[in-house]
Amino acid sequence: MTSKDYSFKFKGGRIGVLLVHGLCGTPSEMRFVATGLTRAGYTVHCPQLAGHGAGMDELKATTWQDWYKSAEDALIELKKECDTVIVGGLSTGALLGLLLAARHPDKVSGLTMFAPTFWLNGWLIPWYARAFKIIRWKWLANMIGFPNLHPHGIKDDRVRQFILQSLPSVDGKPAQFPATPGGVVLEHRNLMKEVTRNLGAITQPALIIHPREDNFADLNNAMHLQRNLKGAVEMTVLDDSYHIVTVDRQRNVVLERTVAFLDRVTGGAKAVKPAAKVATLPVQAMAA
Repeated sequence: MTSKDYSFKFKGGRIGVLLVHGLCGTPSEMRFVATGLTRAGYTVHCPQLAGHGAGMDELKATTWQDWYKSAEDALIELKKECDTVIVGGLSTGALLGLLLAARHPDKVSGLTMFAPTFWLNGWLIPWYARAFKIIRWKWLANMIGFPNLHPHGIKDDRVRQFILQSLPSVDGKPAQFPATPGGVVLEHRNLMKEVTRNLGAITQPALIIHPREDNFADLNNAMHLQRNLKGAVEMTVLDDSYHIVTVDRQRNVVLERTVAFLDRVTGGAKAVKPAAKVATLPVQAMAA
């Protein structure tokens, strides 16, 4: 299947924000936040991670190092046009942002993390996921699939239906949210271990926004980060959203808290430019 690139860039001032989407998702799930940040004057880049935007075979063939390189390349590109860069991410994208902050402290001035996911331990995760931790080989892991069960990380029925209708049908069959291959979950686990080894090196100020009722990643993911990051940490707990907080009912809260954090950390965007005309809801969203 031919990969479709959903990456986008919005031009603002000399302060940039890199937003990294979640696993099995696309940059479209960051579009609402990206649009709001650009209206506040920030330059925003949303890259597409390697293996995404195509079929499951392409995704299965990638490693967490491939996803990281996609984010790292985007960071280097954004830094060329911006004096200051804040990195944000949803779910697995938040872990990639953390690793960027650890490895590039000269390029990353702060972090905004939406439902950061170290462990897949939310209330919707199937019981057999606990046994998956004994799997060590990717070929074996790929024989196991993690179905994307209702409500698919989205509490708002209208938003969920809008996104489902935007997904392409396959062989004439109705569109559905994709399952997550076990090999991808194994790569996520390896990424988590690498990030954990580097937490002590992350001193940048951070914002964490996490839903109390996260169906993919329990709130203890955010609390773990809050305890172990070495810089100042602000945390907001949402009471009316599920995992994909960038599109769910409290997306406006996510945007408002993010803009307020960026303004405090950077002193505010200097050159406000109007955002490009974009949809107010993402075309596609599914993250792990």
